[in-house]
Amino acid sequence: MRIGRIITALLILASTDGCAAMPIFTQSAFIAENIAGKADFQKEYVDAAGFVLMTYQKFKGPSENIRIYIEGDGKAWKTKRVLSDDPTPSSPIALQMAAVDTSNNVAYVARPGQFPAPGSSNCNPTYWSVRRFAPEVVSSINKVIDVLKEKSGTRHVELTGYSGGGALAVLIAAQRNDVIALRTVAGNLNSKMLCDYHRVSRLGGSMDPIDFAQKVKNIPQRHFIGSKDKTVPFAIAESFVKEEGDTDYRRITIVNGVTHNCGWAARWVKLLSMPLDAGPKE
Repeated sequence: MRIGRIITALLILASTDGCAAMPIFTQSAFIAENIAGKADFQKEYVDAAGFVLMTYQKFKGPSENIRIYIEGDGKAWKTKRVLSDDPTPSSPIALQMAAVDTSNNVAYVARPGQFPAPGSSNCNPTYWSVRRFAPEVVSSINKVIDVLKEKSGTRHVELTGYSGGGALAVLIAAQRNDVIALRTVAGNLNSKMLCDYHRVSRLGGSMDPIDFAQKVKNIPQRHFIGSKDKTVPFAIAESFVKEEGDTDYRRITIVNGVTHNCGWAARWVKLLSMPLDAGPKE
């Protein structure tokens, strides 16, 4: 399609000797536009609680539910110790999964600083580092969800979060009463434990999803972990579901052959069909 040809031309231009390289966030934006265009998504920026967040939306018709996908941390860091200038993901995994979802009402929400709106002011880098799960970030995405619900005319919300988006999905679900399904993919469900695992500083100013496990334990849910994921190991999801009371790990599915950021979109249609665990009966 035409967008694909434009992307190819621009990527060639970016690598041609004597030409200025295209900023990486511009490349990433075109890649996202290509994914979204093939899925008939419409882009909209939503101004919510101090952040302007980029969304993609596809509303086909009346439905009780809307499925909302929350992106991962993206390019938060250049290296283990150097913060990125722009956290826009070069491969937006949550968008790739949303694009293959055939539900009537589907939306994708990017994180603060990702895919910045033209002419918008710079986002504070703390919101893709230590404050990535701060209360104000959760509040902003919550307001975006309210907007998406109203536009789609739906009553209930199904949340899917990839990586750090999984943490936010839990934190958002803990504050709402309309979430009927919670899915995380390679999700950061215990940020203190994950930071200790990678031997990096803990996220001061952020909330930790493990602290809200009891609040969401009655929401039907499933947590997918890649068998080859070295970024978010099984122990992270294990700690979360144990805190919920799931000592048999019924809520966790290990997906063979998948790493942290490779293989999810190709498996997603099948994974979406898996039943959710409703939790212990009280």
